Amino acid sequence: MRAVVVREFGPVDAVSLGELPKPVPKHNEVLVEVRATAANYVDLLVIAGTYQFLPERPFAPGKLPAGVVSANGAAVTRFKPGDRVLTMAEHGGYGEFVAVPETHCYRLPRSLSFVDAAAMSLVYDTSWFALRDRARLRAGETVLVLGASGGVGLASIQLAKVMGARVLGGVATADKHDMVLDAGADAIIDLSRADLRDSLRSQVHAETQGRGADVILDALGGDVFDAAIRALAWRGRLVVIGFAAGRIPTIRANYVLLKNIEVSGLQVSDYRKRMPDQMAACFAELFAMHEQGKLKRLPTTVYPIDAFATALREIQSRRVRGRIVLTQGGEL
Repeated sequence: MRAVVVREFGPVDAVSLGELPKPVPKHNEVLVEVRATAANYVDLLVIAGTYQFLPERPFAPGKLPAGVVSANGAAVTRFKPGDRVLTMAEHGGYGEFVAVPETHCYRLPRSLSFVDAAAMSLVYDTSWFALRDRARLRAGETVLVLGASGGVGLASIQLAKVMGARVLGGVATADKHDMVLDAGADAIIDLSRADLRDSLRSQVHAETQGRGADVILDALGGDVFDAAIRALAWRGRLVVIGFAAGRIPTIRANYVLLKNIEVSGLQVSDYRKRMPDQMAACFAELFAMHEQGKLKRLPTTVYPIDAFATALREIQSRRVRGRIVLTQGGEL
């Protein structure tokens, strides 16, 4: 089958379109013909060989593709050929076909296109677990979303609003303020201000009558984390999602004690592997929100799979606004 092939870990330039064997579904697997797969920052880590979970080479990268069931293993009972599904495949989405256990597939509502399903995947489930599970968000609380203009950030803003929170969007570039406000943020926290250690907290306090944020979602790390943790309210919860800023920060345990705060981490792939029932509940709620019109379409740029390198460079350079989805023909 035609696929983007990683033969050796390295830069995007070392990856090319080529051929891989078409997967054969095992007894409990469905074979899915891929229609759309989001390009994600994590794909760059997988291609470079720096991600925590790496497949055997050669392989096709691409997480959580959406497509059509093409064939079933002998023990599959939940799906039939022709069903439209979102898969929880950890890789393979940049290929024409992927084989996935039937328990790792979710039937798509008719109102959700393959492109929109792919754009939702990884970012909305990450946001759902960060807010529902790790932060235990309650209606009426204030959430600060750091890296608010990224895919997880935009999804987190929408979900937090649906869950009844007031949302502050942390952004470092002024030209993305409009996108963050359009997603539903109530106010912008400017991460480009001088003396971030104090200016971030002062901005958050100004928006919360001096209380601080009840929940902070941090996909950035680095200096932003160091500043943000000072902006937590008493009994606040900060969820570490990633380190897009580069530096992995540290924290002194006495600070956690003195403010009665929590700092937790989220690796959403673990939920797919360890708690598939909870992942199914996550997507059931997300699909229901979409059906009810509570979630707006994320800003999405669509490229054909042939332009995968262009898409990944857009993510690498942080020029992208919203999501990028790679398509492989057919109904989208």
